Amino acid sequence: MSEAHGVARDHLRSFVERIERLEEEKKTIADDIKEVYGEAKAMGFDTKVLRRVVSIRKQDQDERMEQEAVLDTYLAALGMISAPPEE
Repeated sequence: MSEAHGVARDHLRSFVERIERLEEEKKTIADDIKEVYGEAKAMGFDTKVLRRVVSIRKQDQDERMEQEAVLDTYLAALGMISAPPEE
């Protein structure tokens, strides 16, 4: 095998090993997050709502307000809430 193939093989192996380490770290972090949600549930918190709060906090405020306005429009169209006031 030529030296170039050996170098490419070494780079490939390095990438694969790094990905494997990161995947393992990701699994560990996911397990940690699951544990925290379990602790919150044991304390009486609603984990569905807690997950939604975390999701909302990740969003940009303008994006969140836009999504809420569209949601209100859809709910009003379905008669699930009163129509939002006209601006």
